[in-house]
Amino acid sequence: MNPIAEKVRQEIVTAIEKDQLVLPTLPEVALKVREVADDPNADIDKLTGVIGNDAALSARIIRVANSPLLRASRAIEDLRTALMRLGIQYTCNIATGLAMEQMFQATSDLVDMRMREVWSRSSEVAGISHVLCKHYTKLRPDQATLAGLVHKIGVLPILTYAEDHPALLKDSFTLDAVIDELHAPLGDLILKTWGFPEELAHIPTQHVDFTRSIPKADYADIVTVAMLQSYLGSNSAMTKIDFTQVKAFERLGLDSDMQVSESEDLSADMEAAMSMLG
Repeated sequence: MNPIAEKVRQEIVTAIEKDQLVLPTLPEVALKVREVADDPNADIDKLTGVIGNDAALSARIIRVANSPLLRASRAIEDLRTALMRLGIQYTCNIATGLAMEQMFQATSDLVDMRMREVWSRSSEVAGISHVLCKHYTKLRPDQATLAGLVHKIGVLPILTYAEDHPALLKDSFTLDAVIDELHAPLGDLILKTWGFPEELAHIPTQHVDFTRSIPKADYADIVTVAMLQSYLGSNSAMTKIDFTQVKAFERLGLDSDMQVSESEDLSADMEAAMSMLG
């Protein structure tokens, strides 16, 4: 790491230790949705009340319920029916993820552009994660989608910090070095602060630990493969990874040279997942 990046890294680490780094907070509607998810006595009416106060989120949840991914026989036009089709847990995870989009905005154009790039990448990884989860595991596609959406959440406070330090913002090489080094541990810290469940709380660090040894596939494995797939054909350093060394492929029962988007069974689902989140 170059000296400037190391200095910035140290400043950010010190700010975290002194509780001076402002970690992002979940939007209010997402917090309320998570409360419903954690309440064993919650019902569809309670969730309808929470989401119904947010017109944009309501419209997107109805769109999710009508997604070809869910193979519905007839179109749904109202929120309550949409929630009945999706179920409480599925809705809570998808709604949390969709509500997070508003966090990826900034006042400075440069930071705003970078935040939108992170969100766009996260949405793509989430869409691929949903499809991989559905086809190759018995895990929950809604959890896999949320895992994909939060895998780079640790970039947010770094970009917020950069917004207050214009010199860092203008030096994209140094900023990228700091992001590469810090976004994963910061991401874990944020998800822990948000009270995310254990199976999602370490996604930011686990999805880039390619040699992890665990008995069977988990959500981090799904995000690992989805993330690597999302970079295929780009000039990212991730394309230089030796996929044969990435244990997640094996645990998911996938060939390391398989391209999800080229599989005919999966490409239609991929398209549906992207439009569901888009």
